Amino acid sequence: MSRPVAPLRAVASLAAMELRLTARRGENVLVTLVIPVAVLLFFAGTSIIPLAARPVDFLLPGSIALAIVAAGLVNLGIATAYERSYGVLKRLGAAPLPRWGLVAAKIAGILALEVVQVVVLLGVAILALGWQPGAGWSPLLLVVALVLGTAAFAGLGLLLAGTLRAEATLALSNALFLGFLMVGGIVLPIDHLPGFLQPIASVLPATALADLLRIALASGVSAGTATSATGPALIVLAWAVGACALAIRSFRWD
Repeated sequence: MSRPVAPLRAVASLAAMELRLTARRGENVLVTLVIPVAVLLFFAGTSIIPLAARPVDFLLPGSIALAIVAAGLVNLGIATAYERSYGVLKRLGAAPLPRWGLVAAKIAGILALEVVQVVVLLGVAILALGWQPGAGWSPLLLVVALVLGTAAFAGLGLLLAGTLRAEATLALSNALFLGFLMVGGIVLPIDHLPGFLQPIASVLPATALADLLRIALASGVSAGTATSATGPALIVLAWAVGACALAIRSFRWD
C-alpha cells in the first residue's frame, strides 16, 4: 500500500494544476493577461485622460492593480464557483488533503499567475513605453502591496464563490471588475471623478492598491494620490482581513 503524499507536495501539485487549467481557459487568459496589457498600451498611447506626468507612470501601477483584481476576484472567484456548482470541491474535500491545503493551493496558483502578470506588464512598460521606476522605489513595499492585494481580492472572489450561485458569481465579479476599472483609480485619478463618487472611490480596495503600487514604484504619484504608504496599506489590509474572514465563515463547499 502506497504512503499518502505529503501535504506540501500535494498543495504544490494542485497549484500547478490550477495554473494549467487557467492557461487552458481562453477567457481567463483574456481577463488576466490581455486586458491589463491592453489597458496599459491603449491609455498610455492616447490623450483621452489628462495626466500631469507621463501616462505610463500613472497607468503601469494601475494596470498591475487591475491584473491582481482579475486574478483574484474574476479568475479565482468564477473558477471556484463553477467547481462548487459541479461538485468538484465536494469531491476534493474527500481527498486525503486538508481543506486548508485546497485553499493554499488556489492562493499559490494565483500568486504564481500574478508573478507572470507583473513580469509581462513591466516588460511591456519598459520595452514599449520607456518606463523606469522612480529613484525612491521600494521592492519590499512592492511585495507587500502584491501580497495584500492578493489577499483582498482572492478573499472577495472566494466570498462570492462560496455564497452565491455560479451564474451570480460570474455576473457580479465581472461587474465589480468593470466598476474597479472605471472608478478604482486605475486609469483615472479619483480627483477627476464626479464629486459624489470621490469619497466612495477613496476607500475602494482597487484605489488603495493602485496608490500603494504607485508609491512602491515611485511612479505616477500625483497631487491626488497619497504620498505615504500607511493609508493605502491600511485600507487594503482592512479589505483583506474582512473579505477573508467573511469567506472563511460563510463558504459552502457544496
